[in-house]
Amino acid sequence: MEAVVFDLDGVLVDSEQVWDEVRQAFALSHGGTWTPTATTDMQGMSTPEWASYLVTAVGVRLSPEDASAGVIDGMVERYADGPPVLPGAVETVRAVAERYPVAIASSSPPVLIRSFLDGTGLAEIVPVALSSEEVGKGKPAPDVYLRAAEKLGVSPEACAAVEDSTNGLKSALAAGMTVFAVPNPHFPPDPAVLARVSVLTSITDLPGALG
Repeated sequence: MEAVVFDLDGVLVDSEQVWDEVRQAFALSHGGTWTPTATTDMQGMSTPEWASYLVTAVGVRLSPEDASAGVIDGMVERYADGPPVLPGAVETVRAVAERYPVAIASSSPPVLIRSFLDGTGLAEIVPVALSSEEVGKGKPAPDVYLRAAEKLGVSPEACAAVEDSTNGLKSALAAGMTVFAVPNPHFPPDPAVLARVSVLTSITDLPGALG
């Protein structure tokens, strides 16, 4: 193992429910109808992808550009007092960074990734922080993980990835990384996908699991 790449939402920040609440409220206020699969369908999508989904699948009566801007504004407002960092997340990143180069590969837009790094003081030890909207396809495509490995100067096969959702796990697996799951209790991953990775009870278990 030569490097570790962290997902953000659901791994370091308890934000999957926040995203869901903001998207649902925005969609319903702009003519959309929330479907039973909308929440899990959008997990891991890049900003352009989920914005288009809100318009085409949920029925939001706006352009994708206006939909994404409205939702992101709502997220920024919810983050105004600082991102909802998960217990032990910052300490875990610091502990891992003492041994390996680390990166963040997230579906969040850059403004929210920066909010997390600035709010936690991790910017100085996380040299690579990427949003899937900067690289092309969102998760479950491997693009953001592959680019993170490239920027770290490490082959994907020499990286560990830490994820919480089905699409995120699929993305890291498709990149060829060794994958650790911290399953999201609110949106449990597909058991068939979990069977292909190492499952942790808590993010704080990661340093020991890396060996």
